[in-house]
Amino acid sequence: MLAFGLVACAAAEASIADGDVIVIGVKADQPRLGFREKGVFTGFEVDVGTYIARHLGASRVTFREVRSDNREQKLNDHTVDLVLASYSITPDRAKLVTFGGPYYVAHQDVMVRRGETLIRGVRDLAGRRMCQASGSVSTERVVVGLSIPAKLVPGASYSDCVAKLRSGEVDAVSTGDLVLAGFSAPDLEILNSPFTDERYGVGMRKGDIDGCEAVNRAVTTMYQDGTAVELLRKWFGPSGLKLVGEVPQFEGCS
Repeated sequence: MLAFGLVACAAAEASIADGDVIVIGVKADQPRLGFREKGVFTGFEVDVGTYIARHLGASRVTFREVRSDNREQKLNDHTVDLVLASYSITPDRAKLVTFGGPYYVAHQDVMVRRGETLIRGVRDLAGRRMCQASGSVSTERVVVGLSIPAKLVPGASYSDCVAKLRSGEVDAVSTGDLVLAGFSAPDLEILNSPFTDERYGVGMRKGDIDGCEAVNRAVTTMYQDGTAVELLRKWFGPSGLKLVGEVPQFEGCS
């Protein structure tokens, strides 16, 4: 029993930094960030995740889908080892997982149907129908953080929210500008009126300090060697967003 206990303890304390095979959780329905088509994942977060895993020493990197409402579950049940899925660092989430990074600081903005004249900024969402993607905190920042009484309409995901925007079921979708940029299209418009920050972190199992520090070193190198800027331009250059090429200020590993 003692031997078993020691093995279990060692397994519990294993760091992602020691892994030879790393499984990364990404979104499957967010174009240009994390998107799956014909079984293949592509996007900015897929490329960043691959870069980080290689710098951690992984010989094999695989991807699995996560949603906003199951990211913590997928980490804690060991379905995935890292999560890069527009995973904004918040105090409540940091109680459940350890965050490396952020690897990018996005800015929350608003998307509307092109030609919309009544919504030109976040304050104009008062009384209007705004989609609330399951598991996301973006609408909370509007309704609670800014005390704007928008009418929330539930959506399964941001792809579902964009579909509801197109169909007229909602008047606006609000979240990080990189997410919105992935859905940019001639019939939709991003207001380019940011009102808060979304610090996209690398989620890992709670307490993996060694893994967190290794991830931060990898992110620093990614910016220093020019890879971060290259990937941002590759995926979001055509969107017209102002992209930031400096290393974000890390949260610190705890």
